[in-house]
Amino acid sequence: MAKKQQIAAATWGVRSCFQSLVALLVALLFIAAVYLTQNIGQSALAVHDTITSTNPGDQCNMFSGKWVFDNESYPLYKEQQCMFMSDQLACEKFGRKDLSYQFWRWQPHQCDLPRFNATALLEKLRNKRLVFVGDSLNRGQWVSMMCLVDSSISPSLKSMHHNGSLITFKALEYNASIEFYWAPLLVESNSDDPVNHRVPDRIVRVQAIEKHARHWTDADILVFNSYLWWRRSQMKVLWGSFESSDGIHKNVSMPRVYEMALRTWSDWLEVNINPNKTQMFFMSMSPTHQSSEEWGGAENGNCYSETEAITIEGYWGRDSNPKFIEIVESVLGDLRKRGVNVTMINITQLSEYRKEGHPSIYRKQWEPLTEEEISNPSSYADCIHWCLPGVPDAWNELLYAYIFQL
Repeated sequence: MAKKQQIAAATWGVRSCFQSLVALLVALLFIAAVYLTQNIGQSALAVHDTITSTNPGDQCNMFSGKWVFDNESYPLYKEQQCMFMSDQLACEKFGRKDLSYQFWRWQPHQCDLPRFNATALLEKLRNKRLVFVGDSLNRGQWVSMMCLVDSSISPSLKSMHHNGSLITFKALEYNASIEFYWAPLLVESNSDDPVNHRVPDRIVRVQAIEKHARHWTDADILVFNSYLWWRRSQMKVLWGSFESSDGIHKNVSMPRVYEMALRTWSDWLEVNINPNKTQMFFMSMSPTHQSSEEWGGAENGNCYSETEAITIEGYWGRDSNPKFIEIVESVLGDLRKRGVNVTMINITQLSEYRKEGHPSIYRKQWEPLTEEEISNPSSYADCIHWCLPGVPDAWNELLYAYIFQL
């Protein structure tokens, strides 16, 4: 009897061991299946392999880095092949011979930016709206984005529509739209006409934004900017409407009036935008290069005839006012406490280095040049906007990384 019990025990032990091995094998097969499934998913959108090494929050500061000359993988598109190119930004078309500005790649110190993948972005935007809101610099970034995705869409599957301040590009295959809305001060002003907006006496309604904002309400990704039009010591503020003669006008100093407008903007976002649906970004100020003395150049010069980037680490021009960045950070910080996250993409420092990236005299002149201007080209050089391909492409590479990271 005892012998039978020993045999039974031994059999039970073998059976138990076999069952354990089977369970272990099943577990290993399950883990392998999960691993393979994840790899297949990652290979379908390989862009994530590089984005995971770019953590905007803590692991890597994508805004701290240097420009690297790269004439093998850049530019990301050809100026003459982009059907959306603006004559204000087409420097090669208007006679610029030195094209080295097209071959620079922004390289963060601690990580690599993901390679821009137009197809992946369009898939991300399927059935969605990406809307750029702001001034001509934000419009330049929108043009850059158009050029970045242009070659990936068949001519018969894209359309463009203008409706006042709103320009809408449609990628029909994806039912995706990439739009630009002209609102240089974000809130309502007498500079809101998308064509006739150069008024000497600028007036802003700091508490009025609905006229513009109703066009953004259902956007899935919003990209704002506003700085260039605020560069003055004070601005006239209107309480009332432009149509009424009994409004109250008062000159308010800068940057206080800028903060007032951003508070109105942020309050509107809190009430009208669903933060669970919409990703929101604010582009920091785009620098100008209107005084070559700042980087050790000629007296009374500017970006005209510049062909090289600034290599001084941390270079900062006089026209970039840190107080404006502080205000943006404060407003966005308060929004975050109220449950609305708007990410600031800090393009200022990286753009400061690119004094040679502006159109200078190589753009369409909207008014005939005077004899004095022709004899002194630097007098009409545009040292505010940017040539394309060029610096705004890097802004969109940063935006692209954030869109996929969040």
